[in-house]
Amino acid sequence: MTETTKPTVLFVCVHNAGRSQMAAGYLKALAGDRVEVLSAGSEPKDQINPIAVEAMAEEGIDIANNVPKILTTEAVKDSDVVITMGCGDTCPIFPGKRYEDWELDDPAGQGIEAVRPIRDDIKRRIEVLLAEILPAA
Repeated sequence: MTETTKPTVLFVCVHNAGRSQMAAGYLKALAGDRVEVLSAGSEPKDQINPIAVEAMAEEGIDIANNVPKILTTEAVKDSDVVITMGCGDTCPIFPGKRYEDWELDDPAGQGIEAVRPIRDDIKRRIEVLLAEILPAA
């Protein structure tokens, strides 16, 4: 990442319907246009988890119109940071990229009370990530 280009962060979970969508939503909300945000899954669902949508709406972040996307080699190649969501996904590995695996419970099939702590954990991790990838203003 150079001073003149904004970093690209890719969030990956199996279904691209919960954790990765919440992480992408937070990063977009907190970083604005300073970071390019992507999310994808190895086996994307046909829609975002409605409980994840509800949990993010409580934070004032709308992910309702997001669409799960298939993980591509190009998405990984185009990213500076690749974050998998504790789901054992195999991502293509390219030299010079930063890879992290965030162990997070899967919100699929969970109620809102179970999803809130996952959401809050994701927010904390996004705040740390932002401090690391964006130079202080």
